[in-house]
Amino acid sequence: MSVSPDVTDLIVIPARFGSTRLPGKPLHPIAGQPLLRRVAAVAHQAAARTGNVDVLVATDDERIVAAATGWGLETVLTSPAISSGSGRTLAAMRATGRRYELVVNLQGDAPFTAPEHVVEILAAARAGGADVTTPVVRLDWARLDALRVHKRTTPASGTTCMRAEDGRALWFSKAILPFMRNEAALRAETALSPVLQHVGLYCYRPAALEAFEAAPPTRSEQLEGLEQLRLIEIGLDVRAVEVAPARITMSGIDSPADVERAERLIAEHGDPFADWPRRA
Repeated sequence: MSVSPDVTDLIVIPARFGSTRLPGKPLHPIAGQPLLRRVAAVAHQAAARTGNVDVLVATDDERIVAAATGWGLETVLTSPAISSGSGRTLAAMRATGRRYELVVNLQGDAPFTAPEHVVEILAAARAGGADVTTPVVRLDWARLDALRVHKRTTPASGTTCMRAEDGRALWFSKAILPFMRNEAALRAETALSPVLQHVGLYCYRPAALEAFEAAPPTRSEQLEGLEQLRLIEIGLDVRAVEVAPARITMSGIDSPADVERAERLIAEHGDPFADWPRRA
């Protein structure tokens, strides 16, 4: 890959070809544009606003390399044996042979990630000394009510975060935290609830990413199915940065049904990809 000597940070987009429910997922079209190209547009918009950032696609398949290269994206081929996005992010960072100050793991199946969220966690990480920085959104009462309804049928959807006054993340859970003893009074006092919903986006110090990947899964991580609990349990300083809600809110694309939902949301709210100057 080609890099500038002035670049200090890196955004990696892990893009694994294999998917049980959506084979070739990174190349699957969403409203006329491949999923990976949409995520890359997010990364490049964030990099342009932030400055001094490389963007790199990390994949396990030559077909993705060919497509991404054709769109003008820098790519690195990583081992198909790597099972996690964080592991592929680490492999990509190592492959560059460079020393970066910060490394962002931008999920390759999350086309509605707000570029502003990437910008904000990079800015917070540059300004502070945390090992890991990640965004959270404070839910208003309507969004909280909607999350509760959604969890009746899909209880594992939506992750909440508890944090200290200084922004240090204390815990993440698939349960809705915190429990509110006097919720009615809180609703009367303020338009925003105390519930912080986690956005699955991470900015690592390289040493923290190395430590995370070297550590075995923890018991709490296995119980909740949340890798970020390992960060806390191995003693890393994780900072939760409060950000505004994204224009379109949806978890990752994992199935044909998710594709249909994504296209409905685009039709309803407009296409974020239209903000990006399209390449050949």
